[in-house]
Amino acid sequence: MKTKLATLALGAALAATPALAELTFTSLSYRTGPYAANGIPFADGYADYFTLLNERDGGIGGEMVELIECETGYNTEKGVECYESTKGSGALVYQPLSTGITYQLIPKATADGIPVHSMGYGRTSAKNGEVFNWIFNYPANYWDGASVAIKHLLDENGGDLSGKKVALVYHNSAYGKEPIRTLEELAAKHGYELSLLPVDHPGQEQKSQWLQIRRDRPDYVIMWGWGVMNQVAIQEAVNIRYPMENFIGIWWSGSENDVLPAGEGANGYKALTFHNLGDDYPLYADLQQYVVDAGKAAGAGDNLGTALYNRGLYAAMLAAEAAKTAQEMHSTTTLTPAQMRDGMENLEITEAKMSDLGLPNFGPEFSVSCQNHGGEGYAAVAQWDAAAGEWSLITDYVQSDLDVITPLVDEDSKMFADESGIEPGCM
Repeated sequence: MKTKLATLALGAALAATPALAELTFTSLSYRTGPYAANGIPFADGYADYFTLLNERDGGIGGEMVELIECETGYNTEKGVECYESTKGSGALVYQPLSTGITYQLIPKATADGIPVHSMGYGRTSAKNGEVFNWIFNYPANYWDGASVAIKHLLDENGGDLSGKKVALVYHNSAYGKEPIRTLEELAAKHGYELSLLPVDHPGQEQKSQWLQIRRDRPDYVIMWGWGVMNQVAIQEAVNIRYPMENFIGIWWSGSENDVLPAGEGANGYKALTFHNLGDDYPLYADLQQYVVDAGKAAGAGDNLGTALYNRGLYAAMLAAEAAKTAQEMHSTTTLTPAQMRDGMENLEITEAKMSDLGLPNFGPEFSVSCQNHGGEGYAAVAQWDAAAGEWSLITDYVQSDLDVITPLVDEDSKMFADESGIEPGCM
């Protein structure tokens, strides 16, 4: 697979040049900047899966895949520029890998008729497909993550969090602020005290936040971080001897890059995830043979099985399965963005399908519909074993508290529809 590194200057060329493949995907990546350590393995996993499909299977449904990669540096303005410069390429779906970029693309992609998959990030209420016809966030969203974190703490405390103190350390951005409303609602339901500790971009300075944690001694700390912020927070927690088993991050705060700098001190740290970890799956033998050993890997080939490589691979797998669904629905191997949207809206991921793909037990089963673009909201808790140097799941996949989440999604999506003049309904 040839990967095009798109720039603004390339935009006109893309519009004028016939596509080299029938199925075009984009990767809004960030291999540079303060978030590069986390952006690189995701981008590698995303690219390598499509390369595998081309090299092993001859593409998707007989059509080769072309991946256009555009560097955003995790900068919202650059992300929008990437979208504008590549949308004329025939791109079937966008994966912004940034909540800020996603928020900006929601109206643009909707107007252009191009689906967006903000997997586990972005605007949570985009789960309501009757309002956000072109936006998808399956298999889980940030409010699901907040709820599953609290469910885990409930399990740790015999079902009772009354009187407990929970601190949220969060990236001071649209991304980091996403779980606040849900955690507030859950605090009212379960009786814990919530404190909010914002951390400004990029997150290298957190002394005051952790001094406050040392002073207030919250029973638990939940983190919504990304990039260097995670490393700094975990090291600060080590410095004040905060018990790691009481420190839990969202899935974007649970990579090897986040814990390795703290060495043994990070042992026991927890993070949420909506997919499994490691490389003990049949698919990885094929990746090694057809991609890494063949010299076609997007990176050095040393990230296979890491948390964020797996997440990028998972995102590409879901995109490919949606494309297959669209091909079956429309009886064609070539696809338009509108047909791809139909495939995403009718996607069904079962254990049998994942096993057939060489990824048994890799993630929860879920289905998508017009009313539900977000899946069933299942996530699990992983824990870092510093001695073994690996993450492992310590819980089953747990469903979020939909009695709390669903009304919040309905309320927020209705507000968006009213502000935007949208009449909710299926396409």
